[in-house]
Amino acid sequence: MIRKFLGLLILLFTCQISIAQQGTASPYSFLGIGDLKFKGTTENRSMAGMSIYSDSIHINLQNPAAYGNLKFTTYTLGASYSQLRLESDAGTDKGSSTALEYLAVAFPITSKMGLGFGLVPFSSVGYRFEGIGESGIASAPYKFAQYEGEGGLNSAFISLGYQITKGFSVGATVNYNFGTIENQNTEFLGELNDDGLFFRTLNYGTRSRDESKLSGLSYNIGAYYNTKFNDKLSLTTSFTLSPKSDITSRNTRELAALNITAAGGEIVSPGQVDIVDLGDKQKTDLVLPTKLAFGAGVGEKNKWFAGAEYTLQNNSDFGNGLTTIENVNYENGSKIAAGGFYIPKYNSFTSYWERVTYRAGVRYEDTGIMVRNESINDFGISFGVGLPMGRTLSNVNLGVEFGKRGTINSGLIKENYVNFHISLSLNDKWFIKRKYN
Repeated sequence: MIRKFLGLLILLFTCQISIAQQGTASPYSFLGIGDLKFKGTTENRSMAGMSIYSDSIHINLQNPAAYGNLKFTTYTLGASYSQLRLESDAGTDKGSSTALEYLAVAFPITSKMGLGFGLVPFSSVGYRFEGIGESGIASAPYKFAQYEGEGGLNSAFISLGYQITKGFSVGATVNYNFGTIENQNTEFLGELNDDGLFFRTLNYGTRSRDESKLSGLSYNIGAYYNTKFNDKLSLTTSFTLSPKSDITSRNTRELAALNITAAGGEIVSPGQVDIVDLGDKQKTDLVLPTKLAFGAGVGEKNKWFAGAEYTLQNNSDFGNGLTTIENVNYENGSKIAAGGFYIPKYNSFTSYWERVTYRAGVRYEDTGIMVRNESINDFGISFGVGLPMGRTLSNVNLGVEFGKRGTINSGLIKENYVNFHISLSLNDKWFIKRKYN
């Protein structure tokens, strides 16, 4: 057992680089600390991201109270692939991203207590904009600007859940959040040719690069209550709270003059780089907002479940502390999600597809982001299946999500996305006393 535990620790730390990769292509990831990434396991996201349901063989990474219900050691690993179609008044574009979504392990300590730990992405930055504006200089009347960003915030967590009485569990999670966000702005002066295309008339440009190294702790508490209506039907209620927490950001800014080669390449000479003194902006405190979620559902054990969940998040303190963006405001955000699953016959010996778990959900989210007085809302529908692996309790989970976010009003961008999710949920038994040597 010790070898398994050490192996998992090594796997978690070696996957840190992979999970910190650019996991979004959304233009809205330039806001605040990026696009909020983790929205549940593949099982949860296939049901619109609800965190209500809990059982003894799956890890629920959103509500730590669920660890009190575990009966087996469970390993879970999830990944995603996203496709974006971007629309604006100027035309359309496409983008895509691939990312490791989460990696975790959980196991029961006693019949009423469970422990889990792992690594998940909290936010991700990955954008690139280009634009042309007036420079105010007669010899080069237009300014070409390119904005790029990458990085994000990750969370290494440890969770503990405890079953106080039959049907009632509580839990808590401690997260260590860390990561780096880089934002870069490159500008050149020039003119427009007869076709309306920009070309440089000067052989130099400027580049500003900001880097923010983030670190800090955050917390999450949760509770579950399950009671039976009769021999078949039961009611499940869920509650989670993430209190407001601080993240420290250590910031640097680099300015560079760029020389343009005859072939259009960019060269930075050592003497043309300047590190800016940011004064009191070298170290800033960010706020991860308070998040509250509660929901309820009804179902029949090993057969079906249906529920709804409401989430409220105070986004008014969002920002990255170094870069100020005009015409962007943050308000309280909210989300309503409804979904569930159905298993035709979980113990069927004659049909594999009767043992498959079929999931679906729908959600609507007011993100709390206001750009040019336009609300950035998000709507999505999701579907998924849980495929048993032989006669074991382990399974492969597949999910797909279709949605749209944003608007083309006021010169903004609307995203039409398709997210594909896959995860493994593997079960084992630890802490079993041997009867024979």
